[in-house]
Amino acid sequence: MEKLRILYFHQHFSTPAGKTGTRSYEMAKTALKKGHEVLMVCGSFDASFTGLEGEFDRGLRRGFVDGIEVMEFHMPYSNSQSFFDRTLIFLKFSFSATMVALKEKYDLVFCTSTPLTIALPGIFSKWIRGKPFVFEVRDLWPELPKAMKVITNPLVLGLMSALEFVAYRSADACIALAPGIAEGIQKRLSKKGAVHLVPNGCDLNLFDSSIVEGWRPKELEGKEFIAIFTGAHGVANGLDSVLDAALELQRRSRMDITFAFVGQGKLKPILMERAMKDGLGNCIFLDPIPKEKLARLMVEVDLGLMILANFPAFYRGTSPNKFFDYIASGLPVFNNYPGWLADLISENDCGFVVEPDNPIAFADELERAVDNKASLESKGDNANVLARRAFKRDLLANDWVDFVESTYMASQ
Repeated sequence: MEKLRILYFHQHFSTPAGKTGTRSYEMAKTALKKGHEVLMVCGSFDASFTGLEGEFDRGLRRGFVDGIEVMEFHMPYSNSQSFFDRTLIFLKFSFSATMVALKEKYDLVFCTSTPLTIALPGIFSKWIRGKPFVFEVRDLWPELPKAMKVITNPLVLGLMSALEFVAYRSADACIALAPGIAEGIQKRLSKKGAVHLVPNGCDLNLFDSSIVEGWRPKELEGKEFIAIFTGAHGVANGLDSVLDAALELQRRSRMDITFAFVGQGKLKPILMERAMKDGLGNCIFLDPIPKEKLARLMVEVDLGLMILANFPAFYRGTSPNKFFDYIASGLPVFNNYPGWLADLISENDCGFVVEPDNPIAFADELERAVDNKASLESKGDNANVLARRAFKRDLLANDWVDFVESTYMASQ
């Protein structure tokens, strides 16, 4: 295979020193190991750390991070910003990214969502320069925001649907992160075989509990049993369901069970206010933690919470980083919605699955988990076995590179 220069667009790119997912970092590193070059184009995200620390020059800085060439635009983004502000940053980034796609030298363009506007540089690269374009889809848009009623304007939804359609049709191939995403893409494509499933994976070098030294923040010192949630605190996450269960457990005097929420998001202040109003002493909210330190915290907790709001679009259409971090750490997973992850948990006996929107069932199952330590330990062992057997990051990253290479060869 000839050496490729891959132009990789990910607006929220981060190295492991950041507080968000590192999929793109791992994929790029694997491409380098196979002899390719990667130019990563990204923006500034409050949960990420690109590795570039020099000053911005006219809104841009550029350099090499662990062998990856990184181009970072100074376009600060946060999940706590208003919908309008976030949309404006998405559009500004897609415009700047498109200019890069039209000027830089490269062999193949790769775009990974979200947001959906990240597809624009790939589309224009394909249309104007004839470059092979691979589009990686992390969420189905506009299906998810429509289902959550985050976006209700018919015109905006129509424009997003049109962009989705054009992106899928313009791409030489698509990569999906979940089975439902692959099915959704294929429904909008006339060509078959252009969609490849590469789910999120387990960073076993980072989250290997057998070699990681434990760390516990002072807020969690002395806690008997800790169920942890890591990630965004937004509408999609449905964290009120955890507070409902926490209230039910408090009514039962089960104060030996503590819920730890690690992360940030638009709804975090509202959740904290509710916890204070309801006197939920069993709920502790922590700031985002860098991945490298989060791995040490995972050693000190007992259960990973895989929580989402009850929208059918989520059932087969998500591939959350937190799930794979949990199982890599050998944590049993507590899941509150049906779908492909719930099936994985049941089939591999690596956690617990409860129906959505039922705090009584949530509390009942959690009590059973806490009161049966032998079963809990067995499920944690099974989680780690699943991580190593099916979701090792290096295996998935090699699969990703192989697919990108084959897409390029097929386009020649």
